[in-house]
This record gives sequence, C-alpha cells and structure tokens, in this order.
Amino acid sequence: MPSSSAVPDGKRPTLNDLAARAGVSVALASMVMRGAKGPSAASRERVLQAAREIGYRPDSRARLLRSNRSYLLGVQFDLQQPFHADLVEALYAAAGSAGYQIALSAVAPSRGEQHAVESLLSDRCEALILLSPHVPVTRLAELAAQLPVISMARRLRPLADGVDVVRTADDEGARQAVDHLVALGHRDIVHIDGGRAPGAADRRRGYRAAMKLHGLDGQVRVVPGGLTEDHGAAAARTLLAEAAGPTAVLAFNDHCAIGVLDTLLRARIPVPEEISVVGFDDSHLARLAHVALTTVGQQVAELAHLAVSRAVARLDGRATDDGREAVVAPQLVVRGTTRSPRGS
Repeated sequence: MPSSSAVPDGKRPTLNDLAARAGVSVALASMVMRGAKGPSAASRERVLQAAREIGYRPDSRARLLRSNRSYLLGVQFDLQQPFHADLVEALYAAAGSAGYQIALSAVAPSRGEQHAVESLLSDRCEALILLSPHVPVTRLAELAAQLPVISMARRLRPLADGVDVVRTADDEGARQAVDHLVALGHRDIVHIDGGRAPGAADRRRGYRAAMKLHGLDGQVRVVPGGLTEDHGAAAARTLLAEAAGPTAVLAFNDHCAIGVLDTLLRARIPVPEEISVVGFDDSHLARLAHVALTTVGQQVAELAHLAVSRAVARLDGRATDDGREAVVAPQLVVRGTTRSPRGS
C-alpha cells in the first residue's frame, strides 16, 4: 500500500519520497518517471498519482549532468525585432518536439552579438541558432568550428564553412507584394529600404525586378529606411514633404510599416483610401485587429522546424555539407491596408 508519509514543508520532493508515497521501489519509481518500459499500467498510474499528490518533478538538470549533455540549443535574437519573438516561440515548439530545450540570449543597443553568443557558450549550449546575425561570415565559420551553427533569416554569400542557413526567399516576397499592388492598379510604388539589415538587399532586388517586369522601370524608387518604427516614420515624413507622393508603399518589415501607418494617421491621410501600405514578416504586430496590415508572411513554423532539425542532425552526426542552405517560399497575406488607388 502507498505510504501516507508527507514531504516536509519547504523541501523539494525526492525520488525516495515518491517511491515511499507510491509504495514501490525507488528503481520502479525511476522507470516510471523516465517513461521506461517494464512497469505495469497499474504501477505506472500509482506512481504518477503519487507524483501529482506530492508535487514531484524530475530534476532534468541533474539527469543532463550525469549524461554529460545539456540538450540546450542556444538562440540569439534581437529584442527590437517583433518577428524574432515569433521565431523564438516557434523554436521552442520545434525544440521541445526534438527533445531539446532553448536558452535565449538577447541582442540590444547595450548588448552586442559577441556578448550574446558568449553567454550561450557559457550555458553549455550544444548548438547555436542565430537570428539575423550581423557578424562577418568568417566569425560564423569560427563558431562553427566549435559547435553546430544555424544562421536564420540571412543570406550568406559565400556560405560559411560548417554553417547551415535557413531563410526566406526575401526577393520573392518583395515580388509578391509588388504584384499585388500592381494588380490593384498601383503604378507609383515606393520601397522603404532596410539599409544593411539581413534580407534588405534581397528585398530591394525583388522590388526592382518586379517593377521592371511590370514595365515600371521609370517609377522605381527606394527611400532610405531601416528595421524600426522610427525608421518607417522618418521615411514617411520624407514622402509627405513631396508635392505628389506615391499611391503605395512597400516597407522593409512590419515594424517599419507601423511607423509609416502612424505618421500617415497623424497627418490625417487615410489608409488605404489615399495610400496603400505593405509590410514584411507577418509578425504579431501585423495581425493586431486595429492594424490589419497587408504583409508578406514568412513561414515561421517551417523555418523553426528546419533550423532545429538541422542543428540536431549536426549533433547526431547525420548532417553533410551538401545543401546547407534551406530557402522557404513566403506567402502574401492580404488584410486592410491595401486597395485600389482613387480614380483607378
């Protein structure tokens, strides 16, 4: 029969406490909590019920120390990028399904990428997943000589030795946005650029190629912008100062597009009646009901799955250097910030 002894107040229940409560051996209790084969259904339920009663949870850190593995995937992300928050959420799900945990390290104005990576290395992470890294390719190769490295949301040219790349086809996303706006009747379409941010060159190239394809070479215009709301707001003010502004804007990302929308709202210029706005990423900001931003959606779940699976393959010795770049097609998401221009 299970023991009626209680765990002393304030103490974390141990495996011995669990076994005593369930009235089984410590070995049997351990097998049940590890999910090992052998215990009968009745014994398993008895142990699990006892675990619920006394609040027992296995000490995963102790198990990992015994195995000399951390099963930690280190993720570097940018605090200022809403899209990175969406990626991190998807990475948690993908890592959990693969039996791994996530350790996070943020990049911020006061905390650079080197600091963020060193923190993850100190945490005994077994692989690094770097979101939109800015460091040179040579630095990525140096890190890959120590442990598996996955670069996300950045094209690497040339590919760094030992580094896997998982990214969206950014140029294709920009083409989809231009195609959508042209189909609505827009001709004067401006692209607010991302500067030197990862993905910016590809989105710029996709915009130019799409405009040329539609016979709009003479209307190609790229306005300096950036990754943040402030960058979008500054670009929008530049456009508002012109005598005749564009009828549509493709912003570098959703955060930048939010800055454009805010500036237009303050200037009492209705969107999309007077000007259409398209973002990029389909971040959680774009999906807010009062924003309803038309945007180019990146396939977050697929990107996260590819990143985790490639990291695990490296750790398991199953990876090769063939096909180290995985490129995922984006998908335009049409919401409420685009429509046909007046008079079309």
